[in-house]
Amino acid sequence: MTEPEDRLERFETLTAECELIAKLATDSTKRAFYLKLSEQYRQLAVDMRQAIATKTAA
Repeated sequence: MTEPEDRLERFETLTAECELIAKLATDSTKRAFYLKLSEQYRQLAVDMRQAIATKTAA
């Protein structure tokens, strides 16, 4: 796997972990924090997919 693909996989893993933590959180503040964090990791994954696709197409 290339370095960008490794990062993509890591961002996807972090997204899933944050979503799980948010689902299990009993404190609404922590739940909101981890949901926001998962959204940010999801966006990083989307950006990384686009970068990989652009590099592959070039």
